[in-house]
Amino acid sequence: MRIAPSLSRIDRVRAALTSAALAALLLAPAPLGAQWLDYPTAGAPKNRDGSPNLNAPVSRTADGKPDLSGIWRPERNQVCPPDGCPDNQMSEQFLDIGWGLKGGIPYQPWAAALVKERSEQFGKDDPTSHCFPGGIVRLHTYPAFNKIIQTPTLIVILSEREVTYRQIFMDGRPLPANPLPTWKGYSVGHWEGDTLVVESTGFRSEGIWLDRKGSPLTDAARITERFRRMNYGRMEVQVTVNDPKAYTAPWTATLNEFIAPNTELLDFVCLENNTDAPHLIGK
Repeated sequence: MRIAPSLSRIDRVRAALTSAALAALLLAPAPLGAQWLDYPTAGAPKNRDGSPNLNAPVSRTADGKPDLSGIWRPERNQVCPPDGCPDNQMSEQFLDIGWGLKGGIPYQPWAAALVKERSEQFGKDDPTSHCFPGGIVRLHTYPAFNKIIQTPTLIVILSEREVTYRQIFMDGRPLPANPLPTWKGYSVGHWEGDTLVVESTGFRSEGIWLDRKGSPLTDAARITERFRRMNYGRMEVQVTVNDPKAYTAPWTATLNEFIAPNTELLDFVCLENNTDAPHLIGK
């Protein structure tokens, strides 16, 4: 698979922000040069011309595990119209998490009807459009950057979107038996060879969308993620959703994420200047 080249400064800013957040940024007096957007990533493998070698082998931690650390962005495979994408190019799986899935997503009848209704309303009730968290599946597809910080006993994912975080505990603890439901649930992980396997439960009973068209997630869900860094520049994440309330069978989406070298996270706080929500009127 072809690895996308590193992005220009303005491309990185656009990829990190929705249109509402971009408007807030344009009104801000601080210069973009203060954000470390072109500061070299320490330890990144180099090509002869000094650019990051995205095809270099995976680096490893002191205990021999693949090092997933770094700033990552979703794949940008959305097909844009001839005049370009209206905001920024994103993942097809941001719009439809079942894109490319043979036979599509196996919805329960009520879930299929709900997705149809949400799609016909152009996603106006999407929680992320109203500044609510997107859940762990959309962290892999939402057009913003995430930073992975890896230790032997804990992996932390910092997200630009809403300046939020996620914890994956690697210390052998079990998933909680009766957790307080949350937007991101609770996650524990372990290594199977070079693959990080993460199990998550404890999600809210409603309000979590898996994609822009409104595929639901319920409190019965168990999500399994399999992270594998294919080379320095690309990571593959297989996401399996097992939610018998919403789907007739478990299903798996395969996502690609790409390293974003020589940059840093930016604040993206939707509530600071959310002027879009009143205009989301559907059809």
